[in-house]
Amino acid sequence: MTTAHLFLSDDWIDAARDLRAEFEDEIPAPPVAVKLNVIVTDIPHRDGNLDGHIDSSNGEIIIEKGHLDDAELTVTVDYDTAKAAFVTRDQQAVMGAFLGGKILVEGDASQLLMLQAQAPTDRAVEMYERLAAQTVTD
Repeated sequence: MTTAHLFLSDDWIDAARDLRAEFEDEIPAPPVAVKLNVIVTDIPHRDGNLDGHIDSSNGEIIIEKGHLDDAELTVTVDYDTAKAAFVTRDQQAVMGAFLGGKILVEGDASQLLMLQAQAPTDRAVEMYERLAAQTVTD
């Protein structure tokens, strides 16, 4: 039985890292090399914001805590938008958040769009589904 973790808790981040490692040889390289910092705000169970980064500069997508010094852009989202992007994979909610000003982008937004342009493979979808199955949200 899989243990469920609270979304964006340290345990959830560790579980997501382990799952990514399990699938790393089965997920295709991202369409663009980009380094971006992410700030998640309004997390109900965490004091302050969560700083993280996404780095695809080495041919795979790495998502980790902390910011990169040489990031090309910074994306700020609230907790609900992060949940829609990473857990429920609700692209309509994400697009609505973007159009509603809940996703703030500093830097070259075209790189973010190119990073999201690649349709997920069946194995990537399986990885996302397994991550969602082990995620508890507030």
